Amino acid sequence: MRIPDWTPELKPQPQALVDAILARRGGTLLNLDKALLWSEPVARGWNVYLKAVRTELPTSRKLRELGICTVALLTGAEYEYHHHAPDFLAAGGTQSELDALQRLLNADRHGNAHEPALGKQETLVARYAAQMTLDVKVSDAVFQALRDHFDETQIVELTSAIATYNMVARFLVALGVTPEA
Repeated sequence: MRIPDWTPELKPQPQALVDAILARRGGTLLNLDKALLWSEPVARGWNVYLKAVRTELPTSRKLRELGICTVALLTGAEYEYHHHAPDFLAAGGTQSELDALQRLLNADRHGNAHEPALGKQETLVARYAAQMTLDVKVSDAVFQALRDHFDETQIVELTSAIATYNMVARFLVALGVTPEA
């Protein structure tokens, strides 16, 4: 990491904040947390917001994680992919789908190539995430395809997950946060 790992000795933070992060993480601070805790307001807001995006949205976890993995692969956020590929698998995705996502993005970073191992919705989410990540602007054709497959709530929640993890990727890459050993 390009900055030192946060410790309570280097920058004391409210114990309630550290405890809230530890509770969300299952008792261990991740390398990402050790960067975030340099700023109490950032760490606090991040913990609440990311918890909502990760655990409180009813829209398909598998599709949200696929969008996040797309962001990670396109931005070079190794840390993000390291953490979210297993979450995609836990949500019902398969390793062959992750491999297909990598082939799809290697063939065409915008996800426009055809990859038979990905279903129609998976391909659409990858294409949407790619356009959001690389171009920011999403084509009318891709957005209309989303409307054909998802309701407004699902579109907002998929968009939120993809946009949020674009922010996360940029934070991780800029600070050089690496996966835990």
